[in-house]
Amino acid sequence: MATKYIIVTGGVTSSLGKGIICASLGRLLVARGLRVTIQKLDPYINVDPGTMNPYEHGEVYVTDDGAETDLDLGHYERFLDIKTSQENNVTTGRIYYDVIMKERRGAFLGKTVQVIPHITDEIKSHVIKLGSSEDYDVVLVEVGGTVGDIESLPYIEAMRQLKYEVGRENTLSIHLTLVPYLAAAGELKTKPTQHSVKTLSESGLTPDILVCRSEYELDGTIRRKIAQFCNVAVEDVIASLDADSIYEVPLLMQKEGLDLRVIDKLGLPAKNADLKRWKEFVEKIKFPKKELEIALVGKYVEHHDAYKSIVEALIHGGAVNDTKVNIRWVQSEELNEQNVKNELADVSGVLVAPGFGDRGVEGKFLAVKYARENKIPFFGICLGMQCAVIEFARNVMGVENANSTEFDEDTPYPIIDLMPDQRDIEDKGGTMRLGKYECKIEKDSFAMDAYKEELIEERHRHRFEVNNELRSDLVESGMVLSGINPERDLVEIAEVKDHPWFVGVQFHPELRSTVYDPHPLFVSFVKASQDHSVSHIETEEQVAE
Repeated sequence: MATKYIIVTGGVTSSLGKGIICASLGRLLVARGLRVTIQKLDPYINVDPGTMNPYEHGEVYVTDDGAETDLDLGHYERFLDIKTSQENNVTTGRIYYDVIMKERRGAFLGKTVQVIPHITDEIKSHVIKLGSSEDYDVVLVEVGGTVGDIESLPYIEAMRQLKYEVGRENTLSIHLTLVPYLAAAGELKTKPTQHSVKTLSESGLTPDILVCRSEYELDGTIRRKIAQFCNVAVEDVIASLDADSIYEVPLLMQKEGLDLRVIDKLGLPAKNADLKRWKEFVEKIKFPKKELEIALVGKYVEHHDAYKSIVEALIHGGAVNDTKVNIRWVQSEELNEQNVKNELADVSGVLVAPGFGDRGVEGKFLAVKYARENKIPFFGICLGMQCAVIEFARNVMGVENANSTEFDEDTPYPIIDLMPDQRDIEDKGGTMRLGKYECKIEKDSFAMDAYKEELIEERHRHRFEVNNELRSDLVESGMVLSGINPERDLVEIAEVKDHPWFVGVQFHPELRSTVYDPHPLFVSFVKASQDHSVSHIETEEQVAE
């Protein structure tokens, strides 16, 4: 069977949730026994989002092969339980860069290089390459941006051409649009959808299925009106209503029959959908037996998408423990000696988030110290782990001026530093440790209790490391370096003894957590936080008595 391509576009406004719709449809097709992957085509000119501000872009998601990608790839992996690569995220910057490099090498034999055919051909080549790379049954292609945007036009044109190149019988177009409710008129309005479909059709790409985002149910009259004006069958008008959790969306789309319409139109062989485990997961997050609160300490807390994978990993870990994890967002810049107790005293766990730069880092040190001294379960990720090491050096080892050379190049005690082989590299990207690396775990550690295996692989995105020349000082003072990269002898996991649960990791475990495979460290952290919450309540009751 030829690979089928499902092109997903969006209209009227951004942030309608194309990524979640793609991931949800992908989950439904996988549940029917099909081999599915998803590709994000991003219109921005950045080569990748690696240097983009988290306030503007949100989280940078990292794949096993070290690609810095859009956060939607996290949804793809979490929903489909797959591993993505650099081929799953393509930006305009990368497309133009590849075309220019080809032109420099003489690949076009001196011809004038143009948007059509050279840019559109390059876009199509990335789509088709992904479809043929793993023998997929279906490739979902999410076109970023909004129909009508200037920067999206080459992608829409490339998708129009793709329909004829791979065969119209092997492609399907889904358009996500908005059906707003006007309170003054007291009714839903279909004109935005009509105009969006018209704009898309004028570009030569006619939608086969419409997914309509709305806050209210679409009755038969509204569906028939949309179908009539947009040249689709009534049953191809799919309602996408707001849900309490993104994990409910696949079930809502199944109820609407989206997967059945896709299977029918593409002639896909499919089994009955097996969503038993997914439904059990949704039940657990909707009706938890317990609740607890974990403080997430970071400098981007006003923009929750900067920590999207951490939030989702906490949900996964909570579900395993039949617990709803409520997050207390703590701005590290505002944390000080006077307010740290008020901010953290009554939480069940403390997670110090990753990041770059020294802004808010002193607040992170205080959060680490408070969690360590008050026996509150602590989880430090990437920079959070480095902060834990620095705090330990300062307040346990007594080295007051211990620091990272990222924050103070002249610190006399650089417990966190660039490695010797990084120091002569001028291109900052060249000093990054990106992608999947091995980690060997010591026995009798929190990490071993969680992973239950000696050799694991995790994804990285960082520049600085625990200084190997000084790490013996940490061990002599009682810190447990429980995880080491065997190839380069670099510290991956640091723990503190005589504590209920204190773990810092140099890697990003949140990037590996999925619905069907929750990350063991998050599961263990939530369990420890749960135990702390119970013991904290029991202590308060004893004091009251």
